[in-house]
Amino acid sequence: MAAPAAFTSNTDITHFINGKPQAATGGRKQAVYNPATGEVARQVHLASVDDVNAAVAAAKAAFPAWADAPPLRRARVMFKFLELLNQQRDTLAAIITAEHGKVFTDAQGEVTRGIDIVEFACGIPQLLKGDYTEQVSTGIDNWTMRQPLGVVAGITPFNFPVMVPMWMFPVAIACGNTFVLKPSERDPAASLFIAELLRQAGLPDGVFNVVQGDKVAVDTLLGHPDVKALSFVGSTPIAQYIYETGAHHGKRVQALGGAKNHMVVMPDADINQTVDALIGSAYGSAGERCMAISVAVLVGDVADKIVPLLAERARTLKIKNGMELDAEMGPIVTREALNRIEGYVGIGVQEGASLVVDGRGHKVAGHEAGFFTGGTLFDHVTPNMRIYKEEIFGPVLACVRVPDFAAAVELVNGHEYGNGVACFTSDGNVAREFARRIQVGMVGINVPIPVPMAWHGFGGWKKSLFGDMHAYGEEGVRFYTKQKSVMQRWSSSAPKGAEFAMPTSK
Repeated sequence: MAAPAAFTSNTDITHFINGKPQAATGGRKQAVYNPATGEVARQVHLASVDDVNAAVAAAKAAFPAWADAPPLRRARVMFKFLELLNQQRDTLAAIITAEHGKVFTDAQGEVTRGIDIVEFACGIPQLLKGDYTEQVSTGIDNWTMRQPLGVVAGITPFNFPVMVPMWMFPVAIACGNTFVLKPSERDPAASLFIAELLRQAGLPDGVFNVVQGDKVAVDTLLGHPDVKALSFVGSTPIAQYIYETGAHHGKRVQALGGAKNHMVVMPDADINQTVDALIGSAYGSAGERCMAISVAVLVGDVADKIVPLLAERARTLKIKNGMELDAEMGPIVTREALNRIEGYVGIGVQEGASLVVDGRGHKVAGHEAGFFTGGTLFDHVTPNMRIYKEEIFGPVLACVRVPDFAAAVELVNGHEYGNGVACFTSDGNVAREFARRIQVGMVGINVPIPVPMAWHGFGGWKKSLFGDMHAYGEEGVRFYTKQKSVMQRWSSSAPKGAEFAMPTSK
């Protein structure tokens, strides 16, 4: 199946409600850009309150039958969806690159990591099994079951328009819920392509719905009484708002926020391997990853060895249109984001950091109007600087020098974010102590971007996560279900007469 015309032309992006595309009712639109050219590619229709209500109503109507479907039947739909995804992975990757700007090979990797979650969700009959205890008391058996919540929603960011929604809806739907997705309005086309694949896979109408939009759509979902749970990925201020507002309205909320990910480089680290890891993790996807390394913590004299090598590599990054297969870094998603990132570079200079490589003003031949910047490298950054404390979300790497391992751990643990961290070392004891002592949710030892696999769970600590459960994996199954405990006894084994004492096992 080729990509539908809506995804390859300038056709407007609309909603997907109750099994088919739906035009918006409010009349508001927003431009969607091709970041490599700076041109408007199409318009996305922004949802009104009525549009969101229609999507939730469709999901609510579809819920009883879908929840009652045997888990094996739901898994078979996921298997068919998986087959279609594997057939269309390059089409999805091209859609991502066209609207986000990340290089095509990176977009392929994003699609693959999303597919991993679908594969995990195909095992839902096993994952939903409860516990059973015979004879918990004389004549009484006790068991548990996990049941779906109802209508659930996901609000997802621009930087992973395929992978992050797939952290949510495959598990939610496989568990028996119905789903409303509010994707980023900056790169919305992938959401409709996914909805079409789910329809072809045999998913009943109304089980998966898409509403395009902005804060109007978000606030409507947060306050809607029929939405029982909501998952969000984005910046920390918005994550905190989502969590507090959703919780106020009685919803179960999982809100993943921002990050300032450190890589601690010990003096015994393999220098070439470490430089490769830092370059890829800091500048891959133009730094627009919540797991990007944005701070290199250089221990002892390793800084004098590694900074010149980082500078050489940062200056020679292959920055191109993302569809060129040898590209290492593509454009920034929007002009506004580009200006914000380059503004932070100016702040770093004002604060006294040493600007080793200045990526500002980078131009790509033939794409002079595109939203490009180069890789930026700072040295001698200190913890009181804004470029250290705040999330820049762009290709800016800050080097902080510390005297020893203890100082490195103290630095990382003192930051308000705790999403991801890495330590590069050849010392097993250092690695063990780092993993034990670091106050961060996802840790890599000689792994720069430690995003857990589908059967584990994604989530940070501190101001990087609001809520109790991480995304996907078994934590995701628990988030999208509620446990019910059943105790059973038959009359022939019941004692005679009323019992007034607290029941105990007898």
